[in-house]
Amino acid sequence: MQKLLSPMRKCIRDYQMLSPGDRVVAGVSGGKDSLALLRLLAELREHSSVPFELMAVTLDLGYEAMDFSPVADLCAQLNVPYTIQKTQIREIIFDIRKEENPCALCAKMRRGILNDAALALGANKVALGHHYDDAIETFMLSMIYEGRISSFLPVTYMDRTGLTLIRPMLYLHEKTIRNFVERENLPVVHIQTGRQQDQRIPVGLWKTGRGTCRLEHCRFRHDGVRL
Repeated sequence: MQKLLSPMRKCIRDYQMLSPGDRVVAGVSGGKDSLALLRLLAELREHSSVPFELMAVTLDLGYEAMDFSPVADLCAQLNVPYTIQKTQIREIIFDIRKEENPCALCAKMRRGILNDAALALGANKVALGHHYDDAIETFMLSMIYEGRISSFLPVTYMDRTGLTLIRPMLYLHEKTIRNFVERENLPVVHIQTGRQQDQRIPVGLWKTGRGTCRLEHCRFRHDGVRL
C-alpha cells in the first residue's frame, strides 16, 4: 500500500490537488485504475493531514449484465458514499445515432453526466484514475494523430461548472497499479459485448480506434478490440 501511497501523496502535494474541506467525487467505472484510485483515496482520507470528504460515482452506460454490486460492497467497506448514475449513452450512440466513431461523443457525454452528478452531490472536485502510462500514451497519440505536443493536465479547473478535475495517480505506473489490484483482490467489473455475449471481459481491456480511451469510465467500445 505504501509503495503506491507515497508517490500519490507527492503528486497531490506537487500540484496542490487537495485543500481542507474538499468534497471529492471519484469516478469509478469498475476498471482496475478507478478501483485502485478509490481504494487509495479512501486510505489517504484516513491518514492525510488535509481533511477531505470522499464519494464515488459510477456511470451505468446501459450495457447489459454489468453488475456493480461488488463495487457497492467495496464502497460500504471503505465507508465511501456510492452513487450509480443510470444513463442512455450506449443506446444514444449505438442504437439511435449509430456512430461509427463514437469515442469523442461518448467522452463528451460521460464528462457532462459525471460533472452533473458531482455537482448534485455538492462536490467541488472530481478525481479520475489516469496514471503515468496514460499520460505518455496520450502524449504520443497527440503527436501522431494531431501533430502537436500535448497531454492532459494533472489539475484542470472547469469554469463552466466550478469543478476541479484532479488525477492523483499520475506518478504511478500501470504495472504497479495492476499488481496492487490483484493483491488487494479489488472487484473489477466485467462486461458483455454485442460480439461475444457469452464472454465476460474486465472493464479496461478494450481499445478504441486510436488507442485506449483516456477516460477511466469507459475503456471499451461497442464491438471492442481486445488488447
